[in-house]
Amino acid sequence: MLCVTPAQAADDPFKLTAGYYRMSENGGGVDVNLRHSSDYGNAWLGVFRAPTLDVQQWRGGWDRSFGETVRLQPSAQMASGGFVGGSLNIETGGTWVAGAGFGRTNLRPYYNLNFDPNDSWSLLVAYRGEDGPSVTASYIRDNRQNPDQQHFHLTVRSHVSGSDRLTGDLLYKRGLVEGKRIARTGATVTYDWPRYFVRLAYDPYSNFSVDNVWRLSVGMRF
Repeated sequence: MLCVTPAQAADDPFKLTAGYYRMSENGGGVDVNLRHSSDYGNAWLGVFRAPTLDVQQWRGGWDRSFGETVRLQPSAQMASGGFVGGSLNIETGGTWVAGAGFGRTNLRPYYNLNFDPNDSWSLLVAYRGEDGPSVTASYIRDNRQNPDQQHFHLTVRSHVSGSDRLTGDLLYKRGLVEGKRIARTGATVTYDWPRYFVRLAYDPYSNFSVDNVWRLSVGMRF
């Protein structure tokens, strides 16, 4: 989990993101999300709409990091339709970081737009240099209804020009989709300017469904 520092929150406390999702089997969908960051953590409100699926779902949530040497990072989510979920992550280290996490939901319908399993456990190791690139390897595995479903991420973030940043996230996933065992690779690329950003992602068998999803997101901080 990447947390916003108090200084960053004071400079640009709001982050607005608009995304378009192109699903191979179910047409298009749009999403708008507004996040606010402060010393009390990150809070967000969003809505996802997909006409072909006849879906419109509102959601809200919160997360925050506590501690320095050992950092606890709880989160909570709610969505229309009665969905409730939460997670708890723990990590330690400075330049070299190790962490683990656990997530749980009430299994109500939820359009998971981060694509990783929500009922899961996770492991993380990272190198976070002050001046050079940061590299994170994370493993997320379903621990409830579909324990065969798992994701492995390799994420690299680096400054490319002044305060601009480039982030690449390579995803390898495997598990069962409608009785068929799959193993596929996806990727996300994000370019950040000081105030704006653009992100392009490809997620095969998204949320272990039959849909292959392209996602284009643009946003701004203010």
